[in-house]
Amino acid sequence: MAAPELKSDALMEQMKKHLSTDAGKEITKKVGLVYQINIAPKKIGFDEVVYIVDLKKGELTKGPYEGGKPDATFSFKDEDFIKVATGKMNPQIAFMRGAMKIRGSLSAAQKFTPDIFPKPSKL
Repeated sequence: MAAPELKSDALMEQMKKHLSTDAGKEITKKVGLVYQINIAPKKIGFDEVVYIVDLKKGELTKGPYEGGKPDATFSFKDEDFIKVATGKMNPQIAFMRGAMKIRGSLSAAQKFTPDIFPKPSKL
């Protein structure tokens, strides 16, 4: 089955470019963790597209993490991920509402904030 088209794909493309900039390199130095982000079109846990945001190496890849276990894994619906990444929804509120699920280290998860994402131009 073909991977679903997600609004988040455009944001992830921007993130990939952002990580190669000086600002992106600063974030990599500051955070130094690996995040797995599972994005589902409609319902968390179904047809998820997996992204790895590697803030140790400063790269973003699509597909499962090859280097062991990520420090924290997040699961979102596509629209909720966009809201959190663009700063329209607070990550703590997203978590409390069940719009974001977290596995792995909570201290690592707390460093995953909207400011690691590039400021969106037009999505």
